[in-house]
Amino acid sequence: MNFKSLMKRFGFLIFACFTLFCLASVVEAGSKTIKMSTTTSTDNTGLLDYLIPKFKEKTGIELKWTATGTGKALKLGENCDVDILMVHAPAAEKKFVSDGFGMDRREIMYNDFVIIGLAEDAAGIKGKPIKDAFQTIKAKQAIFVSRGDNSGTYKKELSLWKAADLPVPDKERWYVQTGQGMLTTINIAAERNGYTMTDRGTYIKYEANLQGNPPLKILVEGGAVLLNQYSVIAIDKKHCPKAKYDMAKQFIEWITGTEAQQLIKDFKLLGKPLFTPNAKM
Repeated sequence: MNFKSLMKRFGFLIFACFTLFCLASVVEAGSKTIKMSTTTSTDNTGLLDYLIPKFKEKTGIELKWTATGTGKALKLGENCDVDILMVHAPAAEKKFVSDGFGMDRREIMYNDFVIIGLAEDAAGIKGKPIKDAFQTIKAKQAIFVSRGDNSGTYKKELSLWKAADLPVPDKERWYVQTGQGMLTTINIAAERNGYTMTDRGTYIKYEANLQGNPPLKILVEGGAVLLNQYSVIAIDKKHCPKAKYDMAKQFIEWITGTEAQQLIKDFKLLGKPLFTPNAKM
C-alpha cells in the first residue's frame, strides 16, 4: 500500500470516528432520561413501579431510580449523581435546599409511622402514647430492632427517643441495629420476637406479602408526632451544572398534579391506602 492510499484510509477513519462521536453526542443530548434517589419505602411498597410507567407514558421521559435511606439519597444529590430526590426527612430536606444543593421542594404525600411487635406484646406497649411506649421498651429492655442507617425512618426514631426523655440506646444489648432497609428490618424483628418502627405503607406491603396475617401487628399508632411526610426536590443546577433540571421540573409538576395525586390515592394493598396525597396545587 503506497503512502497516498494509507493517508486516504487514515483520513476516512478519522472522518468515521468524528461522525460516530457527533451521533453519540446528539443521542446523549436528546436522551430523555433522568435519575432519582429515593427512600426504600417508595420502592418496597411498589409505588414507583406503579407510578413511573404512567409518567413515561405522559411525557416520554424515562425515570430511573436508586432506593436507599434518605440520608444517602440526599448525599447522592449533593454529589450530583442524580437529578431529583423523593425523600421523607423534612428537616434534612430543608437544610439540603438552604445549603444550595436542591430547589423546588414540594410535598407530595404522607403516611404515618407505627410501632409493631408480636400480638402477645410482652412489654405491654399496645395502645400507649409513643412516649410511654418507648419508655416501657427501655425499662423492660424488650428487643427493639432499629434500621440504624441514617434513613428518614431512623432519623424519626432518634427524635422519638429524645422526645421520650431518653438517650438513644445504641450499645444496649436489647437494641439491635440492622443497617438494612425497612422490610429486612421488619423480618429481623419478627425473627427476634422484637419490636420495630416502620412507616404504615411498608407495613401494609409486609402484611400483604404474608396474605394479611403477619406475625408482627401494629401496637402503637396515631398522633401528629408520627406523621411521615414525603417530598420531591430538584437538584440545583448552580451546584450541579449537568443536572437535568427541566425534566426534573416536569416530574415535579406531574407528581403534584391532579392525575398523579389521584393515582397515589388509588394505590392500595389489601384494600388499604399506603399513602395519602397532599400536594398543594
